[in-house]
Amino acid sequence: MSDTDQLEQFLGKNSDIVAVELMLVDPNGIIRGKWAPVATLKKAFGDGVNFPLSLHGCDIWGREVAATGLHIESGDRDGFCRAVPHTLARVPWGNRPTAQVLLQTFEDDRRVFGGCARGTLATVVARLKEAGLFPVTAFELEFFLLKAESDRPGSVPQIVDAIEGLDNQRMYSLDALAENSGFFEDIRLAAELQSLPIDTFVKEAAPGQYEVNLNHRANALRAADDAVQLRRIITECARKHGLKATFMAKPFIEQPGNGMHVHASLLDKDGENVFAGEGGQKILENAIAGLLDTMAETSLLYINTLNGFRRMQAGSYAPTRINWGENNRSVAVRIPASNMKAKRIEHRISGADANPYLVLAAILQGMLDGISGNRTRTPPEAETGNSYERTGNELPSTMRQSLDLFKNSEFAIRALGREMVEILTALKQAELDTFAREITPLERTTYL
Repeated sequence: MSDTDQLEQFLGKNSDIVAVELMLVDPNGIIRGKWAPVATLKKAFGDGVNFPLSLHGCDIWGREVAATGLHIESGDRDGFCRAVPHTLARVPWGNRPTAQVLLQTFEDDRRVFGGCARGTLATVVARLKEAGLFPVTAFELEFFLLKAESDRPGSVPQIVDAIEGLDNQRMYSLDALAENSGFFEDIRLAAELQSLPIDTFVKEAAPGQYEVNLNHRANALRAADDAVQLRRIITECARKHGLKATFMAKPFIEQPGNGMHVHASLLDKDGENVFAGEGGQKILENAIAGLLDTMAETSLLYINTLNGFRRMQAGSYAPTRINWGENNRSVAVRIPASNMKAKRIEHRISGADANPYLVLAAILQGMLDGISGNRTRTPPEAETGNSYERTGNELPSTMRQSLDLFKNSEFAIRALGREMVEILTALKQAELDTFAREITPLERTTYL
C-alpha cells in the first residue's frame, strides 16, 4: 500500500477527525511541532510541511543557539518535513477528534537534513544493511508519577506513592499498579491506537517510579519511533488523570534515577541471530568491544543533560564504569539471561530523557565497528558480582568531560555525521554556559 493510499484509508476510517498534531524530535530528544487542520496531512504525506531548520537548533529551553548556524545568520531557512506513515494514528486526548504523526526533516533538494535525529539513525541502519546486518531492538522506559502541583515552578515534586515517614519503595508491587490501574489502562489503549507493542508494566525501585517495556521490532527506526510515541502517551495520560509524568534522569537525589535501557541483536540476511549458534559468542564479544571502545566519547548521547550525570551512582543500577557482564545489572552492557535464539545486548547507560534515535544510532554503529572488517576487537573479561566494588575505566562524570570527548570524536562524526555533531556540541555548550551563570539557592543560603 502506498503512503497516499494509507492516508486515504486512515481518513476514511476516521472521518470525524478535524485536527492533527505534527511532531518533530529535536537533537535534545524534545518533541516540538504544531497543531494543524487535518487537511495538512495531505501536504505532510506529499512534498512535506515546512518547518524552519532552526527548530533543530534550539536548546532545552527552546531558545535559539546561534552557534548552531541554523538561525537568522543562515536566513532561518525552511526544511521539508515529511510524515512517517506508520506513526499516523488517532489520539485519545484533546478537546476535539485529533490525529498525530511524526515527521522527518529534509533539505529542499530532498536530502535528509543532517540535524534530523531520525534521519541520522536511518543512515546508520542503511549502513548495517549494506553489511548484511539487520537490527532487532526494543526500549524500556522508566518514569516517576508525580502529583499535578509538581508543575508549579520552584515547587518540590510530590511523588504519588509517597507516604510520610516511610520509604515505601514497593518494588514489583501489584498493589501500586492496581492503585493507578486507570492510568495504565489508558496507556495501553492509547498504545493500541498507535500500534505500539506494549509488553509489561513494572513498579520500579523508587516510590512513584514505574517502567513500561516495549516488545522487540525487526525495524530499528520503528523501535525508536515507539519510544518517542510512548513518552508522549505516558505524558498525556498522566495529564488526563491530573498527574505529571517525568522522564528526568535524576529528579530525586535520594532515589534511583530514570533509565532508558536498549536491547539489541543483529540478524543476518537469512533472518538468523548472528549472536547465536556456532561462532555467535565471538561475534557478540566483538560487538561488545565496539560498544565499550566508543562508550566514553558518545556518553553525551546517553547522558544528555547536566542532571543526568547525577543518576550514575554506585549501587543505583545505573552504571559508573565502562564494562560488561552476563546476567549482571551492575554493568554498562549486560547480556540478559535468555535462550540462544534471543541472545542480545542490553545497553544500560541512557537516561529516560535521552534522544532514542541518537542513542540507537551510536549503539548500532558501535556494534558494527566491533564486528566489521579489520576493526574486529575483543572486550575485556566479563565482570561478575558487584561491579561497583571495582575501580578503573570509569565513565565521564560530568557533562564538561563528556562534551570534550564528544566534540573531538572521529567515531561520533562517523556515526552521526559532522553536522549533527556540530549542532549537538553547540547546544550542549549553551546548556553548560546557562547553568554556569546560575547561582543556586544552596549557594545563597551558604554564602550570603
